[in-house]
Amino acid sequence: MGTDHVTEKQPRAPRTDARRNHARILEVAHAVVAEQGTQASLRDIARRAGIGLGTLYRHFPTRDELLETLLGERFDRLAATATALETAHPPADALTEWLAEYAAFAAVYRGLTSSVMATLEDETSSLHASCLAMRQTVGRLLGNAQQAGLVRSDVTATDLFALVNALGWIAEQAPSLAARRDHLLGLVLDGLRPAAGRP
Repeated sequence: MGTDHVTEKQPRAPRTDARRNHARILEVAHAVVAEQGTQASLRDIARRAGIGLGTLYRHFPTRDELLETLLGERFDRLAATATALETAHPPADALTEWLAEYAAFAAVYRGLTSSVMATLEDETSSLHASCLAMRQTVGRLLGNAQQAGLVRSDVTATDLFALVNALGWIAEQAPSLAARRDHLLGLVLDGLRPAAGRP
């Protein structure tokens, strides 16, 4: 019995290390992807995380799996942000702040704007559930702003994602415009407001 007891306890330390390594890989990957885009060097991520490349591959066998996990985590955070803003701010402010947050996300994750739009409609994607939850929470922000008469009634959540992802794409194609992201977002927000005499 003593031997069995020791055998049961032995895996606990590796599980703790594995969880720590997993979290560290994601933390470092976020920073490296922000610097290098989606083609970030996995070797560089492993080096900065202080682990071997083999350890990284045990957690994330492919680049796509790492990026999907990273994106799923960010989608969940963006959904939580939308919920927090909904309860803490007036409708127009909540929507504006969330769109600014999402625009910053789209700018950091260069190369992923098309992936985000595809994931919104692809039910087979491993990211679909996180993306759908984010879209639903943002849909509430949009609905609140529309009910308050602050946003055109014909705008959908998908429209919002398309417009803000377009800003990310523009910055990818013309880096000189990245510094004008807030200005461009302001133009988008102006376009969302109802014109006089139009719902």
